[in-house]
Amino acid sequence: MTPPDDRPILVARDISKSYGGVRALRNVTFTAYEGKVNVLVGENGAGKSTLMKILAGAESPTSGTILLDGEEVSFRSPRDAMSHGIGIIHQELSLFPNLSIAENIFAGREPRGALRMVDFAAERAQAAAVLARLGLRVDPATPVGALPIGQQQLVEIGRVLAEDVRVLIMDEPTSALSNQEVDTLFEVMDDLRRDGVTVIYISHRLEEFRRIGDHVTVLRDGGLVAHAPMTETDTGWIVRQMVGRSQEGLFAHNSAEVGEALLSVTDLTAPGPAGPVLDSVSLEVRQGEVVGVYGLMGAGRTELMECLMGSRRAGAGEIRVRGRLCAEANVPARLAAGLALVPEDRQREGLVQTLSVKDNVLLSSLTALSRRWLLSPRREKSCAREQVADLRIKTPALDAEVTALSGGNQQKVVLARALLTEPTVLLLDEPTRGVDVGAKAEISRVISDLAGRGLGVLFASSELAEVMAMADRILVMAKGRITGEFEAGRVSEKELVAAAASEKALGGQA
Repeated sequence: MTPPDDRPILVARDISKSYGGVRALRNVTFTAYEGKVNVLVGENGAGKSTLMKILAGAESPTSGTILLDGEEVSFRSPRDAMSHGIGIIHQELSLFPNLSIAENIFAGREPRGALRMVDFAAERAQAAAVLARLGLRVDPATPVGALPIGQQQLVEIGRVLAEDVRVLIMDEPTSALSNQEVDTLFEVMDDLRRDGVTVIYISHRLEEFRRIGDHVTVLRDGGLVAHAPMTETDTGWIVRQMVGRSQEGLFAHNSAEVGEALLSVTDLTAPGPAGPVLDSVSLEVRQGEVVGVYGLMGAGRTELMECLMGSRRAGAGEIRVRGRLCAEANVPARLAAGLALVPEDRQREGLVQTLSVKDNVLLSSLTALSRRWLLSPRREKSCAREQVADLRIKTPALDAEVTALSGGNQQKVVLARALLTEPTVLLLDEPTRGVDVGAKAEISRVISDLAGRGLGVLFASSELAEVMAMADRILVMAKGRITGEFEAGRVSEKELVAAAASEKALGGQA
């Protein structure tokens, strides 16, 4: 039952949306209450982002009505929705990497001075105030492309906070943020709530939205499943509504027999602008083993994956696959050696967004699929169809543009491409970033199956529960060093967090 003092401000009533033969939403009614955090959850493909695009003016509903303050409205564009006080922060970044932070925050609405010229001093001052509100101590003149992805996410948030919003839609805003940055964002959300701003919050992190949310609405397969005040729910109830089953047993745990060393890394060091981003890192991944790398933002997890894959040059150290030295530091050579990477940022580094699902799946295997330099369309389609079926990728067609898929299914496309190279060791950087619990369970199943087939798996994650549930062995990184190594079944969250905050490398070296 809705508390009596909660007033609906934005209501999407009986909303349906179809894309050709695919029905993304089916008669969904969603209510956002004024000055509250209204959480919207569901598996990837449930229709959450589609509904939010409709509310933000980026899409038009096939049928249904939108009520704002009790009056029917329709939006022709996101700018039109913003003129009504409705702003959105998208899950995927839409920044200009070659422009400064200040220029990104005020793109298209720059402060003007004399002769209608852009007032750059005022722009930087206003941008600095927005950054301070987000706890981001960075010069507003810094190019966005020079920032790590977590800080870019905060700039994306700052773009909307600089507007005068009444309803703020946040689609997975914390997917690339550190724990400290998440805390700062939640403080900002509390301030917004006290100011009467309504927040619609989409997240797959159960512990986050239970911490911040006032109301929760659950979608499944394009339809409304449940709506309730957060105080009347628990985590188990939400998971059951989302996926139709209990959260227990969602993650598949590897039970493969461990064999020979497939990947051996010795004293790997990589330079950075203010010191090494990797500092004498040594590790090993064995056949049939799933090794998790846990650490906070800036720990060096992504840099480790990039060095292993050859997209970042190491300053020193050795990398061996099945005992053979990987001398060439480039991606094709590492693919040939038996390494394959699923990167953290699937949009910029994992997908070619103008290509189809099929073409994205096959992109790294075209040479292997060719015969006398000619490609067989029939063989291409067969291989792509097999990968789509094996990973249970939900797509309207193999020739559909990859951007038509949900975030979780896009992640599976990147994973499918890596697997088609038949790697010896699979590298996964934040493999479940921005995907729901159901998709996490699917990816966990795939990882377990791969280990059962004799592959080695090395995955990096900032989610404690995920690392503890999926890994056989856990390495902890901090400031470019390995600061802890644990058997997954014999370590507590407290021990992992302590190692992630440590200044000492494993073995005691400061």
